[in-house]
Amino acid sequence: MALLPVDDAIARLLEGAAPKSAERIELHQCAGRVLAEPVKALRTQPPFDASAMDGYAVRAEDAVLGAMLTVIGEAPAGKAYRGEVGPGEAVRIFTGAPVPKGGDAIIIQEDVRVSGSSIEVGEAARAGRHIRRRGLDFGEGDVLLPAGRILDPAALSLAAAANHPTLNVVAKPLVAIIATGDELLPPGSAPGPGQIIASNAYGVAATLEAAGAAILDLGIAPDDRAEIGKRINAARAAGADIIVTLGGASVGDHDLVHAVLTEAGMDLSFWKIAMRPGKPLMFGMLGDVRCIGLPGNPVASLLCAEIFIKPLVAALAGRTPGQDWREATLSDPMPANDQRQDYVRAFVTQDADGHLKAKPYQVQDSSMLRILAESNAVIVRAPFAPSADAGDPCRLLILRDPQG
Repeated sequence: MALLPVDDAIARLLEGAAPKSAERIELHQCAGRVLAEPVKALRTQPPFDASAMDGYAVRAEDAVLGAMLTVIGEAPAGKAYRGEVGPGEAVRIFTGAPVPKGGDAIIIQEDVRVSGSSIEVGEAARAGRHIRRRGLDFGEGDVLLPAGRILDPAALSLAAAANHPTLNVVAKPLVAIIATGDELLPPGSAPGPGQIIASNAYGVAATLEAAGAAILDLGIAPDDRAEIGKRINAARAAGADIIVTLGGASVGDHDLVHAVLTEAGMDLSFWKIAMRPGKPLMFGMLGDVRCIGLPGNPVASLLCAEIFIKPLVAALAGRTPGQDWREATLSDPMPANDQRQDYVRAFVTQDADGHLKAKPYQVQDSSMLRILAESNAVIVRAPFAPSADAGDPCRLLILRDPQG
């Protein structure tokens, strides 16, 4: 099977991917979720003319500079004054309290001098000043948030203010992750000869959770067809939308994932892509479940999750991919490329004018997680790109904000 170009592989992965159905959940569970329908106001806010400041509710025509006004009562927040402000009168009022009948202005407390039960006006009032009119923020029936909006803190607070205890949101796609390999042990273990600590699942899960996925970690499967099959069955039984396997999807004698999935009925789409690192990427459909086999090398696994699975999860979750593509100049020369699209780990700096400069790491072995953790971007070089000199333009996929 020929190497598939990266863009073609992404297109196949995304084919038919649409937001999942809606589910109604409690407001306190909605942070970061995507609205499945518009949010309309169930009330008017504020529901009455309210004071915007601590001070005194007055009639503007009476509250001229030097006037003495009699304080006839008090209006704390949450409690309306039942009477009416008459000529020469004032009501002590606090922020958020309803403006009493007859009052048409608020004098802030710093602009009066208190003398017993009276106040002397130190700054003339102006009709409407420091009053939040009824419906200033929104009115009942107003569309406040559109479908597709991610529920960030401001959106959540707005939905709460509009009196919604629950919201309809796009269901999270469920991603089942299966690590494979006799050599793998969980963190905290003492590796024996030939064994290593499994690391890929943590970074892959974090990448996909940030894109809107729910994660089902099915642990480490040994190189055994029955054990791999059990985990695949568990993923299907749990209703997984995507099954991600880590390692074991290549063509070696102990790479069993492809064989087990094929026996289960997977329709293979591709298993080699024109990308470095990440050539042995597998994709197929097991019924309506997307099966993606990531390379075992940690850097390849994490970059493939970022480039291929993240956009898929975002599409199923009703989001945009959220990948940050930018232009920069090279700080060092780079050699000509071969038939594979390169993703070169790099450290990017930004000058005072906002221009980005990318310095590629000299060693790009796909097992080296430390360099990936230090990198804040990858330089993306097209197949057969010619050699490039320092100062030449380059395209970046940002992994961490260069200003961060």
